[in-house]
Amino acid sequence: MSKTTTGKTPTDTPATGEDQDLGAAGSQLSTAPREESPGLPSLGVIGWARWFWRQLTSMRVALLLLLLLSLGAIPGSLIPQSGVDEVKVEEFRENHDLLGPLYDKLGLFHVYSSVWFSAIYILLFVSLIGCIVPRTWQFVGQLRGRPPGAPRRLTRLPAYTTWRTSAEPEQVREAALALLKKRRFRAHTVGDAVAAEKGYLREAGNLLFHIALIVMLIAFAWGQLFKYEGNKLIVEGDGFSNTLTQYDDFKSGNLFDPDHDLAPFSFTLKDFRGTYEPTGPNRGTPRVYEATVDYAEGAYGKDKATTIKVNEPLEIDGSKVYLVSHGYAPVLTVRDAKGKVVMDKEATALLPLDSNVTSSGAVMVRDGYRNAEGEREQLGFNAFFLPTYGGEGSTMLSTFPALVNPMLALSAYHGDLGVDAGFSKSIYQLDKTNLEEFKDSDGELFKKQLKIGETMTLPNGAGTVTFEGVQEWAGFQVTQQPASGWALAGAVAAILGLAGSLFIQRRRVWVRAVKGADGVTVVEMAGLGRSESAKVPEELGDLAGILYERAPDAPDAPKTGDDTPDSPDTHVVPAEGAEK
Repeated sequence: MSKTTTGKTPTDTPATGEDQDLGAAGSQLSTAPREESPGLPSLGVIGWARWFWRQLTSMRVALLLLLLLSLGAIPGSLIPQSGVDEVKVEEFRENHDLLGPLYDKLGLFHVYSSVWFSAIYILLFVSLIGCIVPRTWQFVGQLRGRPPGAPRRLTRLPAYTTWRTSAEPEQVREAALALLKKRRFRAHTVGDAVAAEKGYLREAGNLLFHIALIVMLIAFAWGQLFKYEGNKLIVEGDGFSNTLTQYDDFKSGNLFDPDHDLAPFSFTLKDFRGTYEPTGPNRGTPRVYEATVDYAEGAYGKDKATTIKVNEPLEIDGSKVYLVSHGYAPVLTVRDAKGKVVMDKEATALLPLDSNVTSSGAVMVRDGYRNAEGEREQLGFNAFFLPTYGGEGSTMLSTFPALVNPMLALSAYHGDLGVDAGFSKSIYQLDKTNLEEFKDSDGELFKKQLKIGETMTLPNGAGTVTFEGVQEWAGFQVTQQPASGWALAGAVAAILGLAGSLFIQRRRVWVRAVKGADGVTVVEMAGLGRSESAKVPEELGDLAGILYERAPDAPDAPKTGDDTPDSPDTHVVPAEGAEK
């Protein structure tokens, strides 16, 4: 086989030997930043700044910062956060005299807004951007350039094949150029060879993954800073306006302003409907779980009717209203010692304890009550409600979540409820510090089980309590999570980019066709990938088979050994192998 040389192209590098020539052919298969040999920076501020910038924008530092960010988020999940639950934070401080002050100094009660977490976050941004920008420009330059010319000795490449043909070299090169372009290679003719390259989407996928990661980080930060989340329990017939004072509990991001950023809307719970599986292994499982509401946007918006279901929230001006819970509110009428109504058919929401909605809570009479001596007092009742009571002698647990046989158990107290002490208290639990028990004839706590329509008479003519009926309540969660769409788009783009960088291989193919010493055209084909893969020789064999049909063996081709090959001999040799 005659030796040939290639024409020089703008992408070629100076070659003084075969190794340099092969290196030029495989150069720039990746746009990853080149690793520099370690060494001390030059003296001076500029030298140190350059050294620091190279370290910060290296991939290893970006991965390290990403790991530190993940580790830094762990305390935010394990330690109570001041922006989420101030009560638990105060309880932690009171119960941990040593750890409480230490966590305060380290900012562990507000991890996501702490100085050290923000520093990691910002350094990660800078590292990723500093890594992506030069790679992007380099990749754009490669897209605008052309594949490098063929090495002098194609036999040194991992995948190689050759044959002789009676076709003219120009015909072979034209056929090869058309074939490679049809297979979506970027191809052009360089001297006596055709150079082609494919798989640019690998690096595009790599860049897409890193850009998507930046988008996700920005979206996450924006969402954490400007989000809010509040919960509200509403009894049928009651309403809600989206103001801070209306929420049962509320938490928000550090930059969220409740006075200006809460979307103006209101709604009224008209009806809650829940149906359950009556029999079978799924007995008690909800079949229908929905709330019918009338809502209005803005201060003077018209009422509109809609239905909120589980995982089908009401969306209003960037906020979402989710249906998250359900329970029962017994309706009671309370009269004082003189028969005056001090609570008129008022529904009191009780909290569920199990899947069958066994519920408990507290009923409080704060104003208007006078005892038998005419003194002002307050009444409190521990309430226990079963929507489906199993009957006398059964356990005090509901057997089904629907209202089949409702029963209400009350135990009575009188005195001071402590609601006027100037600080917040739970409305679902009695503070018995200043309360006295009503006693029955045996001197025990006075309590009674009531069915709908029944009345409990308090001892010593202190008044009566009538169980009028049951209303249902629904719990709603109102949330606003800015940039969630960007976060989702970033996640999808990251998956697509990662898939592209993993499954697409960057590879190059060269086809050389020259006249041999005997005047017969010699065709050489070789392929080179970024990494070792069976796909390169397989693809080269496929291309060679198609090109061989257009430029078959010469009839008078000399035999090698005992046989003349009927098709090109495609083989894989090590990178340092010799010519076949």
